[in-house]
Amino acid sequence: MSASSRRSRFSNRLRLGLMVSVVGFLVFVLGADPGLYGLDRSPPVGFVQIAVFLIGLAIICVGGYITLMTLWEGRERSIAADIGLRLVSTGYVIAVASGMADIFGFGTQPLPAVPYFGPWQETGVLIGEAVIGLGFLLMLPFSPPRHKEKSPKKKHKP
Repeated sequence: MSASSRRSRFSNRLRLGLMVSVVGFLVFVLGADPGLYGLDRSPPVGFVQIAVFLIGLAIICVGGYITLMTLWEGRERSIAADIGLRLVSTGYVIAVASGMADIFGFGTQPLPAVPYFGPWQETGVLIGEAVIGLGFLLMLPFSPPRHKEKSPKKKHKP
């Protein structure tokens, strides 16, 4: 594979990951504050809003994964990067479990009542997001990429 096609593939994957992250952010904001898009219909945060911002968070995680794994191209991933990937997944599970606690049946409001996104659920989602952020930090490559060294050309003696 030529160097220009490798660079092109690298930049295309990087762009894709960043675009997916931006789309995820827009979906996340739509769920977190629909009033920014002129869609706010009620003051309390309901099930649909919680589901939309958790879907947006999932899209952000996928976009971040694509972007950061692109930066590792041509290198073996470190143990810290593997741990970071697992922390991103764990953080998302924490955020979903906290955000959907009333729906899953272990929140403060039993299910016949309207789901309530209270301070405990908010704290749990923020903790999940912090774990995701820590995972992304661990996934960053801190060493420069290794380039294949070309063997020196043999000089022919006349």
